[in-house]
Amino acid sequence: MLEHGADAIIDYTSENLRERIKALTDGNGPDVIYDPVGGEYAEPAFHSIGWRGRYLVVGFANGEIPKLPFNLALLKGASIVGVFWGQHIQREPDLASAALQQIFGWIKDGRVRPHVTKRYALEQTAAALNDMASRRVSGKIVIEP
Repeated sequence: MLEHGADAIIDYTSENLRERIKALTDGNGPDVIYDPVGGEYAEPAFHSIGWRGRYLVVGFANGEIPKLPFNLALLKGASIVGVFWGQHIQREPDLASAALQQIFGWIKDGRVRPHVTKRYALEQTAAALNDMASRRVSGKIVIEP
């Protein structure tokens, strides 16, 4: 993932998540946590957030909706922010469009390099969806018409 623009990687299956976050942030904790997974690592990640940090709730790919202790938000002055792209597009289309333009600019400039796991022909759409459902995808997939 470093080759795709990440500053650092944490293998939470073999490293202590909180200790590694602490080391990577010089003990300050991250300003922003982007969590599309939820599950058992949400709470240790939120414990690690920096002062006035923002925890972005993006989804629950793990299937488990975490129960975060609100006292941590109080003690760290942190915010828990829901990120629901579908509603954002409907309610704030101009902001959504501007955000997409910024992301496309970052891709064009090479600042963000999305990882494409696999490309599928249009007639392989069912296989692509099965691969996603079976968690055989570690990045983006592309379905080519």
